[in-house]
Amino acid sequence: MSGKEEMTTVNNTTLVNRVHTTRKVRVTIAQASTVYNDTPATIEKAAKYMEEAAKDNVELVVFPEGFIGGYPRGFRFGVGVGIHNEEGRDEFRKYHASAIEVPGPETEKLAELARKNNVYVVMGAIEREGYTLYCTALFFSPLGEFLGKHRKLMPTSLERCIWGQGDGSTIPVYDTPIGKIGAAICWENRMPLYRTALYAKGVEIYCAPTADGSKEWQSSMMHIALEGGCFVLAACQFCLRKDFPDHPDYLFTDWYDDKEHDSIVSQGGSVIISPLGQILAGPNFESEGLVTADLDLDDIARAKLYFDVVGHYSKPDVLQLIVDENPKKPVTFVSKVEKAESNSNK
Repeated sequence: MSGKEEMTTVNNTTLVNRVHTTRKVRVTIAQASTVYNDTPATIEKAAKYMEEAAKDNVELVVFPEGFIGGYPRGFRFGVGVGIHNEEGRDEFRKYHASAIEVPGPETEKLAELARKNNVYVVMGAIEREGYTLYCTALFFSPLGEFLGKHRKLMPTSLERCIWGQGDGSTIPVYDTPIGKIGAAICWENRMPLYRTALYAKGVEIYCAPTADGSKEWQSSMMHIALEGGCFVLAACQFCLRKDFPDHPDYLFTDWYDDKEHDSIVSQGGSVIISPLGQILAGPNFESEGLVTADLDLDDIARAKLYFDVVGHYSKPDVLQLIVDENPKKPVTFVSKVEKAESNSNK
């Protein structure tokens, strides 16, 4: 964060004049493919991108949806209505094994990498809790802290066969020295009530890890930046056919017709957009790499002059949103408290 604050002491109280303060922060998106079926190698790949970003004085690195564990594009896991498949079950076994526990050894390693490179990190990961998987965004600080997580509330179409659903207990917005950071994963960004919850928490740097590399996605990201008066960082993987394990049951939608190993099956499109609707970096539809921009956080105030969706442009006497942040557990154990036996022998 750059900028100098003018401070004045009045009756032993220090006051800050922020009129001449410039709040700028450099951020980047790591547009890259998972190393499928090899989580240690994927984390090593993430480390290289963090190191590259740190050399460019980046303060926040955002990774795509499911970067650790992998977004299972084209996987069918042998699933069909009324159909079960042994090969599909074994495919899920591999996918489950590539997922990570949160917290766990992998989050400890990621926290260490964030500290080593002095960056905030938003990491897309497949989280394993028991035998259920969740599509999750993980947050780390430059101090080497695991700040917390957001679980995707509603998986899309066949994702619901392999991922559980999140609840309101993991909808964080972290107030950091570089701005208030939150996340919405992929088509959660089409859920207006979820977006509104993030806006109400004051999100300034809105991270959107995704698997949607379509041109239409760009329109959604532009709308959110304007609607929320926030910076939007949309991070998508860039993947070729050869990045995925060989499997005859995969169903890819290639962006080209040749269907060779070098065919693009996830075209990226990572982009950074300002609250004023300006494209600051990207979209990159060509290759893996970093998509980097400098954010002027004062653009948020400039944008909110005309439209503050949860402030002066809201209408709470007509429209209200209630968000239940309580965790929803399928089983709750209530321990029985044994009363001390009365000393009846005395």
